[in-house]
This record gives sequence, structure tokens and C-alpha cells, in this order.
Amino acid sequence: MKNFKIVMAAFIVGLGLLSFTTINHDKNKTENQNASSVKGYEVGDEATDFKLKNVNGKMVSLSDFKTAKGFIVVFTCNHCPYAKKYEDRIIELDKKYKSQGYPVIAINPNDPGVQPEDGYKEMIERAKQKGFTFPYLVDEGQKIFPQYGATKTPHVFLLQKENGKNIVKYIGAIDNNYENPDDVSEYYVQDAVNSLIKGEPVKMTKTVAIGCTVKVKK
Repeated sequence: MKNFKIVMAAFIVGLGLLSFTTINHDKNKTENQNASSVKGYEVGDEATDFKLKNVNGKMVSLSDFKTAKGFIVVFTCNHCPYAKKYEDRIIELDKKYKSQGYPVIAINPNDPGVQPEDGYKEMIERAKQKGFTFPYLVDEGQKIFPQYGATKTPHVFLLQKENGKNIVKYIGAIDNNYENPDDVSEYYVQDAVNSLIKGEPVKMTKTVAIGCTVKVKK
């Protein structure tokens, strides 16, 4: 009888371990599936439109720009040193290409609860201070940046309108020197937009975005 009780106890423990392993396997499988579902866009994908609040209080969508040929979508923010280094260059991109059909659309993806400097009021102040010539939108609820796959600030997604769809043509950095614009030797975004304007394929379609990580609640 004593041996029987020992065997039964071992059997019950074994069932518990099997159940625990199965649950954890299913949990990990689900987490991996969720992670893969928000991996973001690749070049050639159709980018989603959005409706986000601008610093002027108005809602902005890509569909609002009826005459645009495409968009320079830049995920950026207030606090990040890399983003600050690129602000003047982002303004120059908008000034140069907006009239040619490729306006800049800036989106702040950060959670202000994690990084207070990236709050909406602070965005308004920063836009005024720097004289932003483009929409500066807040990704409330952080729903848009995962769809695009933005991981840094700044992170650029160059889109082109094709048959009513916004097709991704370039993903990555603005250029190859965040520290000093005078030392830039490769102008990734400019070269890509110039190719689209000429009707030529983009030669460099993807680079590594250099910047601060997007701030999300843990």
C-alpha cells in the first residue's frame, strides 16, 4: 500500500509538470505569434493610413493630402538627442520636397507616461520653438508605430502613392551622420525621394535607423 501511494503521488506530480509545460509552451507560442504580427513593414508593402492629432488640435490623415505623390513619414520626438540633431534637416526635407509632392509627416510614438518630455503640450511648444513646417502628430494609444515597425526616433518610412495605395519605398535613417550635417556623405532620404521624382527605382531601400528606442509602457 505504501508503494502504491508513492507511485500515485509521483504520477500526480508528473501530470502537474506536463500541464505546466504545455501551458507555458502555448503561452510562448502565442507571444511569438503576437510579436511576429507587429513586425512592421518591408519595402514594397502597403502602408496603413491613420487619423492622428496634430499640434494645432486638428486630426490629420494621409488621405487629406489629395495632390501628394507620396510622404516622408518620420517617427520622431522631443527629448531624444538624435531626434533633436535631425530637426533642422527634417524641416529642410519638408521645404525641399513638399512642393514636389512629398511632404514630411512627423509622428511622436512615445508614451508621455514613460517620457514626460514627449507629452502633447510639450510637442506644441517644440513645434513652435523650432518652426515646424509639417504636421507633428501624436500616436495616442501607440497604435500606429507598431504597424509601421518604427523602433527608433528618428525612423523614416518613405511612401509613394500607387493606384490609390501608399507603398513603402524606403525605410531607415535620414543620412549617415547624425552628429554633423556638414559631414554627411550619404543622403539616404534625399536620394530616395529624388529617384521617385525621376521615376527611377530607389537604389538604397533600407538602412539601420540610428536613434533612441521608442518609449512604451512595460
